[in-house]
Amino acid sequence: MNEEFDKAVALTKTFSKRPSNDELLKLYALYKQVTEGDNNEPRPGGFDFKAIAKYDAWVELKGKSKEDAQQEYINFVSSLSQNYA
Repeated sequence: MNEEFDKAVALTKTFSKRPSNDELLKLYALYKQVTEGDNNEPRPGGFDFKAIAKYDAWVELKGKSKEDAQQEYINFVSSLSQNYA
């Protein structure tokens, strides 16, 4: 499945249009869950709203296995590619 995941990551870099912010957050969170596992970092503070949104999206996936996150990422990229590739 790693090869499929790598292909999905590469496919996102070829999109001709930018996905929505919510879609980008989901891609980010799934990618981080696959590559780093559960988010155990402290939550960003202050007014860095982008960092907070990314943190929150990743934390929502806590406990999801690497394999499940990989498959979800692959499926999500496949659905996005119909609109953005």
